[in-house]
Amino acid sequence: MTLNRRALALGLAATPLTGAAAAQTALSSADKALVDRAVAYLEGLTEASGTFRQVDARGHATSGALFLKRPGKARFAYDPPSGLLVVSDGGVVSVQDKRLKTFDAYPLTATPLSLFLAKSIRLDRGVAVTRVTRMSDGFSVTAKDSKKQTAGSITLNFADAPLALAGWTVTDAQGHPTRIQLTGLKRSPGLDRSLFILKDPRPKNPGRGKV
Repeated sequence: MTLNRRALALGLAATPLTGAAAAQTALSSADKALVDRAVAYLEGLTEASGTFRQVDARGHATSGALFLKRPGKARFAYDPPSGLLVVSDGGVVSVQDKRLKTFDAYPLTATPLSLFLAKSIRLDRGVAVTRVTRMSDGFSVTAKDSKKQTAGSITLNFADAPLALAGWTVTDAQGHPTRIQLTGLKRSPGLDRSLFILKDPRPKNPGRGKV
């Protein structure tokens, strides 16, 4: 998969957001209160579904359906003609491109999805909250690698009244953003387990080495 295709898949080309524990960027008590609200909301969002619209750094827009089942599981099915399917099974994020007939897999902990799919969400451990921004209809929380070994970051956007995850923006080490906007996100108990299973469809050839 090329870098552009990886970037298209929910910002998976962005730098990982994991690392050793480090001190959180100094925040005001009001900012910390918003971060605590965000964490409490995300931890309570055990199963959900909705739709998304994604815009990459070049302005190319795609859309699709999403399903979340915490901890660790997610499915992003892109509308045609994209051909992309992104599935997290709790440990591995698989990216299938039906048009290009490619299949790639990444550890969940090395993708932005791990930030809000973890069983216990800790925005003060492994990542550093660098900014809390207030908007007329909500707020956003920006975090990055706490060891400062990478330049990528993720910004989670929340709508207010009622509190809801509205989307996120992943910015890679080169400063290229991939924006995800969520619509119609709702709690959806009882999601089928098969939604979060994606096997490599390519035939295995024992006579050849792994490419």
